[in-house]
Formats: sequence, C-alpha cells, structure tokens
Amino acid sequence: MPAKKDHGASVGDDELYEKIRAEGGSKQKAARIANAAANTSRSAVGRKGGASGSYDDWTVEDLRKRAAELDISGRSSMRRDELIDALRDS
Repeated sequence: MPAKKDHGASVGDDELYEKIRAEGGSKQKAARIANAAANTSRSAVGRKGGASGSYDDWTVEDLRKRAAELDISGRSSMRRDELIDALRDS
C-alpha cells in the first residue's frame, strides 16, 4: 500500500512537494511550486522567480506592514529578528 500523503490530492508534483517540505518549506510554498512545476516544467519554474530584496534590508516598519498583510499574530510586539523569522516561515 502506498504511503499516506499529508498534502491532499490537489498537488500536481508529489515528489517535488515532499522534497520542498523536507527542506523546511511551508505547505503553501511547497504546493505552489509543485503545482507550477506540474503545469510547465521544473526548470521553467526555477527561471520564473522574481528578484526580491532580503528581509534583512527591510525596515521594522516595512516588516510589520508585511506581517500585517499575512495576518501574523503578535507582530506588534515582535523584535526585528522575530519578524523576519515569522515572515520567512509564512
């Protein structure tokens, strides 16, 4: 009997999903990448990504605004490094 998958049936590339999760990616990120790869190809998805600045370069105010957009609870009392960790985990 195949191993039970914890991500549901809507993931297009199970192998890639599991790899991203094993590397510490969130469920949402893994599903997004795996589905994009299933729709095109893995190499096309790798080239597709945009350029985004590192959270380390953002101001605390900008980090809090982004955390608010993602509805991260406790953001108003978080220190800079805690905000960065929370944003990276979302």
